[in-house]
Amino acid sequence: MSDVPAQLDLAATGDELYRLVERLYPICRSITGSGVSQSLDILQSYIPLTRHTLRSGTQVFDWTIPDEWNLRRAVLRDPAGGVVVDSDQHNLHVLNYSVALRRKVDFAELRPHLFSIPDHPDWVPYRTSYYKPNWGFCLPDRQLQTLQPGAYDVDIDATLTPGVMTWGELFLPGESADEMLISAHICHPSLANDNCSGLAVSTLLAMHLGSRRRKISYRFVFAPGTIGAIAWLAQNESHLHRLRAGLVISCVGDNGPMTYKRSRRGNAEIDQVVERVLSTSSKPHRIVDFIPFGYDERQYCSPGFNLPVGCLTRTPNGQYPEYHSSADNLSLMSRDGLADSLATYLRVCELLESGQFQGKASRALPNDARRSDQQIASDKTQDASPCYINTLPRCEPQLGKRGLYQATGGLADPGAAQLAMLWLLNYSDGQHSLQDISRRSGIDLTLLMQTVDLLKRHQLLVDL
Repeated sequence: MSDVPAQLDLAATGDELYRLVERLYPICRSITGSGVSQSLDILQSYIPLTRHTLRSGTQVFDWTIPDEWNLRRAVLRDPAGGVVVDSDQHNLHVLNYSVALRRKVDFAELRPHLFSIPDHPDWVPYRTSYYKPNWGFCLPDRQLQTLQPGAYDVDIDATLTPGVMTWGELFLPGESADEMLISAHICHPSLANDNCSGLAVSTLLAMHLGSRRRKISYRFVFAPGTIGAIAWLAQNESHLHRLRAGLVISCVGDNGPMTYKRSRRGNAEIDQVVERVLSTSSKPHRIVDFIPFGYDERQYCSPGFNLPVGCLTRTPNGQYPEYHSSADNLSLMSRDGLADSLATYLRVCELLESGQFQGKASRALPNDARRSDQQIASDKTQDASPCYINTLPRCEPQLGKRGLYQATGGLADPGAAQLAMLWLLNYSDGQHSLQDISRRSGIDLTLLMQTVDLLKRHQLLVDL
């Protein structure tokens, strides 16, 4: 199998993808608001998207569509009247979803509302507060350390009012009703790799697939992260039986090796197809097992759905220094990386359409691949640890409203306690014991047991 599909001119494709990233990059996006609409307008100039909306307050499984946020401008001035930060200079300077505020505040009150990255003192972090009212500014740590006591002028001109959440969708019918899902998040402001690259590659992939004969059908979804995927699943639950395969796409614009994160099933057709494409490529690549942290694959692969959806990136989220910061900018984008990502996705679609792996599942899940059948059987026999059931198995339950998850989002590392919750909720399906979850996750059994008690108190887990 050639690394480059015959119809693809890599140099011209890389230029086209970069230009699209360049158009999308400046927009101040969030999970709702005009930034999403502006971005969909740009994508719609390439492909015929259909837009869907849900009103604020609509229930989608355990979640509720939030009020709509729109930012006009956010400025912080020091006691002398000098501008400290201005969202017109970089839209990461404001805490995403900040409530409106216009008043003077003493530095002692201001300080908890300032966010920086001490390890990278010249970068501006990306931080959010979608589901807990808050306000704040993000700035380089080097600048933060120079701020002096006094009264600062806070001017955040924003609205947070009942409105809608919007996502875009494109369906390309094929000869078969079987569907391939391509899912990209459209909610991050001015992050080139972690947002814009996935939108660009998905859009050009749709253009290529739309111009040729298709043996299977393709569905492209451009939705806000987490809440958008959850809303899409809630709206399409009766049609999910058609989903034969799926990929979540982001972080595809750098020069890192292609990295595939398997579906929760681990042995689905899409897992085998992507692994074959990467293994027959002439380029370095990585294959990793599913973990219930990352992008929207964790919603598609929640135990109540367990859909055959993996995540195909270059350098994964949280694993490159510039992640969720102002350094994830256009200079990080590689035309060669973008074009190679598109070529890889096209090869995956071609191999999936060949049907070579349809109906063929490997005997052991990848987590068990290095252990013999005898060892697996012995582990199960000796494993007397309990099993639990997630009471809200369709998508992640909203932990934040229960006080169980960090209110400020955007951090690369969710912390050990929060990872333990995500692992327990995803694998507490009656099929995996506590010992098995510990073995798969590498999380200490004691921490898992403590977390079980916490989740049971919130009625999110029950005994099998």
